[in-house]
Amino acid sequence: MFTGLVAATGVLASRSPRGPGARLSVRARFDDGALELGESIAVDGVCVSVAAASAEGFEADASSETLARTTLGALAVGAPVHLERALRAGDRMGGHIVTGHVDGVGQVVDRRPVGEALWMAVRLPSSLAPFVAEKGSIAVDGVSLTVNGVEGDRFEVTLIPVTLEKTKLGALGPGASVNLEVDLVARYVSRWMASRG
Repeated sequence: MFTGLVAATGVLASRSPRGPGARLSVRARFDDGALELGESIAVDGVCVSVAAASAEGFEADASSETLARTTLGALAVGAPVHLERALRAGDRMGGHIVTGHVDGVGQVVDRRPVGEALWMAVRLPSSLAPFVAEKGSIAVDGVSLTVNGVEGDRFEVTLIPVTLEKTKLGALGPGASVNLEVDLVARYVSRWMASRG
């Protein structure tokens, strides 16, 4: 489990075929200790397991399903990636509950400065629209954001200065693809309501 508060930004150093999937190599440094083999880490919001670690970064395997359903299959080598280590018992719970199980890929459709902040609109798959609500939470490339508004198959967020400083979201322009994970509570409420008829 994650919180959507990005701990570090790394770089996708390589993506090598491995069976139907791929081995990802990420260059990154963490201030909170060395990575352990098998530990979960979110890469642009996608939960993967550390398969090898060094002082320069780590490697992780991505299945064909992960490559097809997230941005990790098409992400350019050399591109920056958001990184978050899994939440430990006793850690502060900032952001919101994020599982690292990406629900779909969205596209940035518009953006504009708002003072020192940045307003952004993102189109999401129509199947996910019912799970996104104004003032609810959504993870965009693993970053926990508050939804400012929803209209049809698009939602709006505002990136505050600290988010612009610590993440790559401010550099994304219209047409950029982003991993989306809707709020877990919304999914369970929807499932419960459907089961009640």
